[in-house]
Amino acid sequence: MLKFVKGYMESIEGVATYPMISLLIFFLFFTILFWWVFTASKEHIKEVSEIPLEIENQTKEELL
Repeated sequence: MLKFVKGYMESIEGVATYPMISLLIFFLFFTILFWWVFTASKEHIKEVSEIPLEIENQTKEELL
């Protein structure tokens, strides 16, 4: 099975560009994510981290 896939992929012209494009997208995504994590405001992080607790409290109040 692997020989079939390898032989088929070798016959496609310019197939070597797809792994490079995938690597570039992967690298850019995590670079931007890393940048966002270090530049996000502490207030925003605190507000977002408390959302699950607010939802849990709301559901408990509704049950009572």
